[in-house]
Amino acid sequence: MTTFSDLKLAEPLLKALTEQGYDTPTPIQAGSIPHLLEGRDLLGLAQTGTGKTASFALPILEHLIKNPRAAGPKQARVLVLAPTRELVAQISDSFKAYARHMRFTQAVVFGGVGQGRQVEAMRRGVDVLVAAPGRLLDLIGQGYIDLSALEILVLDEADRMLDMGFVRDIRRIMTFVPPQRQTVLFSATMPRSIEELAASLLNDPARVEVAPPSSTVDRIQQAIMFVNGASDKRDALLTMVESDKVVRAVVFTLMKHEANKVAEFLNRNSVVAEAIHGNKSQGARERAMRGFRSGAVKVLVATDIAARGIDVDDVSHVFNYDLPNVPESYVHRIGRTARAGRDGWAVSFCDAEQRAWLKDIEQTIGKSIPVVRDHPWHSEEAEFSTQRPPVLGGGGRGRGGQRPGGGGGGRGAPRGGQGGAPRRHGHRAATPA
Repeated sequence: MTTFSDLKLAEPLLKALTEQGYDTPTPIQAGSIPHLLEGRDLLGLAQTGTGKTASFALPILEHLIKNPRAAGPKQARVLVLAPTRELVAQISDSFKAYARHMRFTQAVVFGGVGQGRQVEAMRRGVDVLVAAPGRLLDLIGQGYIDLSALEILVLDEADRMLDMGFVRDIRRIMTFVPPQRQTVLFSATMPRSIEELAASLLNDPARVEVAPPSSTVDRIQQAIMFVNGASDKRDALLTMVESDKVVRAVVFTLMKHEANKVAEFLNRNSVVAEAIHGNKSQGARERAMRGFRSGAVKVLVATDIAARGIDVDDVSHVFNYDLPNVPESYVHRIGRTARAGRDGWAVSFCDAEQRAWLKDIEQTIGKSIPVVRDHPWHSEEAEFSTQRPPVLGGGGRGRGGQRPGGGGGGRGAPRGGQGGAPRRHGHRAATPA
């Protein structure tokens, strides 16, 4: 088994790792660090929570130790780009922890706060600059940051940056950095847009991939429910999240407005829920996450972009209210459950419009997702639909028939679905264990 000592890291880094209780690198660290120590470009594919920050932070600090020099005024030797201020802060904290026994300077740059302190931090130059793209471009344009002497560039969560519309910003930033540099790109998924970005930025990169889709999903009990329309989706979701077996759940929607509607519906029916997405303020997202971690909020309703900040070990269930139109996103979504050795359930609702997306997902994960038919909202029309969805083409029929857990029992007075028919009852939908 590889240890950090085997990777031949400098003594100050090994001392810091020992003090934090780290001895054995994670797979992404063991795979990435040797390539980066050799100065190679790298494409890393890894989900959140795999230890990827240390994968690039440790080799960067090793480079700074072996090549000591002061950065020029307004310059940075290393630039790490990240999509949100939360991730910028997390990466900055990691660098501080690993560099505690070495001489090291860094600055953080992100929007939503005044720029004065950030400008002052860059005045004399820093070893490492961790930045969000928008504010970085703003300060470059004002003449406060100079990237002409950059040695190492890291793009973290590149797929999320593209999802958030930062591709033009990234392309513009590239015009300010020297062509001779080491470049590292990490992404949780590998859609064509990331392949194209990597091809344009990386030079003969090493590729390191951990937790491929098949091994990730094999640890999670999955189920698909075919339903018709939003009203049936909401009623089915409510029935399931009311179960005591659902301790803490994340619900995924495609659209921000749908996330709001689902959270409002659950709250009206006495299930405490919060929605998080890009239109929510920083304070609102932080309050929602605090409530979710503490257990005060049972259900977090999120879009794919907002969900990257959800790093909670005891999520018992993931519900795909909408299937994702990028199949790799399915793997990332359901990976929010079954963490730290716990069991987890992933239940997806599929209507006729999204039926072809299910086929793409099953091809990506290399297996058919078991179908639950024993519930009041089952739709054969959705199950056997060959309708083409608005984004991805395809079709096909799912297989299976396994139930995801208990059932039985009647319900009380029906409650109305938002903008739809009253809830059906008479027997309870199968509830995941």
